[in-house]
Amino acid sequence: MNLTQPLHKALVERPRAEALLCAGRRSDWAGFVDRVARLAAVLRDLGVQPGDRVGMLGLNSDHYVAFLYATWWAGAVINPVNIRWSAKEIAYSLDDCDTRLLLVDEHFHGATAGLQSLSKSLATLVHWGQGPAPEGALDGPALVAAAAPTDDLGRGGSDLAAVMYTGGTTGRPKGVMLSHANLYCNVLSANLAAQRPAESVGINCAPMFHVGGMALALQLIQRLCRQVILPGFDELPVLEAIAAERGTETFLVPTMLKRLIEHPRFAEFDCSSMQLVLYGAAPIAEALLAAAQAALPAAGFCQLYGMTELSPVVTALPAWCHAPGQPAARLRSVGRPVPIAEVRIVDADDRPLPPGQVGEIVVRGPLVMQGYWGQREQTAQALRGGWMHTGDGGRMDADGFFYVVDRLKDMIVSGGENVYSAEVENAIAQLPQVSLAAVIGVPDERWGERVHAVVVLRPGQALGADALIAHCRTQIAGYKCPRSVEFRDALPITAAGKIQKVELRAPFWAGLSRRVN
Repeated sequence: MNLTQPLHKALVERPRAEALLCAGRRSDWAGFVDRVARLAAVLRDLGVQPGDRVGMLGLNSDHYVAFLYATWWAGAVINPVNIRWSAKEIAYSLDDCDTRLLLVDEHFHGATAGLQSLSKSLATLVHWGQGPAPEGALDGPALVAAAAPTDDLGRGGSDLAAVMYTGGTTGRPKGVMLSHANLYCNVLSANLAAQRPAESVGINCAPMFHVGGMALALQLIQRLCRQVILPGFDELPVLEAIAAERGTETFLVPTMLKRLIEHPRFAEFDCSSMQLVLYGAAPIAEALLAAAQAALPAAGFCQLYGMTELSPVVTALPAWCHAPGQPAARLRSVGRPVPIAEVRIVDADDRPLPPGQVGEIVVRGPLVMQGYWGQREQTAQALRGGWMHTGDGGRMDADGFFYVVDRLKDMIVSGGENVYSAEVENAIAQLPQVSLAAVIGVPDERWGERVHAVVVLRPGQALGADALIAHCRTQIAGYKCPRSVEFRDALPITAAGKIQKVELRAPFWAGLSRRVN
């Protein structure tokens, strides 16, 4: 189970078939594998050893896909850097797992200007993309052009393949360790659970530094499908790509799907080739799903539920569940477990609960992460009893469909991004005017949930919402910053001195059937 296996198959089965299209650059499988093997040789020449971490800071591109597979070809471990993070957050993720070499594309040269002074581990910057290399960075394309292809080291199975950072309940991101087997098994399982067109053309616009966007790339390559890669989500380029390249499948977060079908020029583009829309990373409103089905009548829709710690797909609500005549309530579920996942609902003592009762969703199987990098206690807590504890509250019906009804851990999902309240609260607490702050998720029509801060100021102090948000932007990524702020004289506190966030959230979620959005 090594992630580079499909590339070896492609060289035999379809070397001259088109593999990737990005920004007008078309690569066949033979050319792509050659580039992967040459970049792997460069990484080794620069001192990368088996098991070392290699970072990438860049937009989606064919270069990004080459980074993924070249790192694995060289026997190393990917550390995809969140492009929306602040420099401090990037430096933390590099240092946490000792990432010494970072590839950076032309869009983020400015972001790396002071990064080496912030990071203790970062030793080598390599430009990997279009245009000239910036001062202080090696010219990756030139090095690759001069390199000879190297052999695949063939690491696989339980060998570490990725350290992917996700938000932390203590205010620090956690490095999720995923093996080759984790990702390989999940790719096969997701392809099976969400039936795909036989000859597919994938439109990949979800960010590849997220496990969701990366997973789609891996699923397409596993099947040796053609893939159109866009630098990110923008409605017009996505519509143009679908129409021009006859795209058949894509993955969209609900906020992306809403923007796509509501774009004023949507009707100008022929999207009749689209056969499958995968959606996930956040719950979808029933009205949006109905509108999307009407806008894309030839497409089947499939919801995928999962998390980074589970490589990522856990359950799938396939297209047949979205067909007319199926129970309407089923569309509120996240589907049934994929073939490799065992899923249960358990109580506070980890005892299984019967159908209909609400508890925590836990998962077991070859998709479960190896743990959090350097976090033994958090790993032991998350994986206690051999089950990954998702932190999501849910229930199962009599037919084996699972429903997410609440979030047990202190997390907000805004526009498909995970935001842990502690990270935001830590940033707010640095303001001298603040006495106490609580951050919660509240419903938002555009983002699903938005980050909302409830703040108590110190006596005699003044602070405006704009100033608070501006301060947060200097400390944490913009998507984590509060979008709304309210000031109060006091917060509800338990007898043990804890803030009662349930009470803070209640007015915003009143009348809704679930407390996630």
